[in-house]
Amino acid sequence: MSKTIISTTNAPAAIGPYSQAVQHGDTIYVSGQLPLNPETKKMDDDVSAQTKQSMNNIKAILQEAGSSMENVIRCGIFVTDLADFVAVNEIYASFFEGDYPARATVQVAALPLGAKVEIDAIAAAV
Repeated sequence: MSKTIISTTNAPAAIGPYSQAVQHGDTIYVSGQLPLNPETKKMDDDVSAQTKQSMNNIKAILQEAGSSMENVIRCGIFVTDLADFVAVNEIYASFFEGDYPARATVQVAALPLGAKVEIDAIAAAV
């Protein structure tokens, strides 16, 4: 079974040697999405705005792959301050209807480019 690289200009380009997403069989693996606006290449300082941008980036990548947020199976959320947990949850929850994906949230010492949040996802291909 081969893999397919997923790439879209509607999400920021990778800042390192990785793909925005890879599809293998019926599964799409979306790389961690920093809260970079794909048009301006900048990020807001507010953690809620950052969470929304990271989720919008995931959504755009899944759309490029022919999938959607309703097919997300699991997410990983990385935050630099667990005190932001409630704010991140509020925005994160707004991207799903009904059943939520499995998830882990961890605090990390730092994220690339000084981001406060980074989110990755695994989704079913349609």
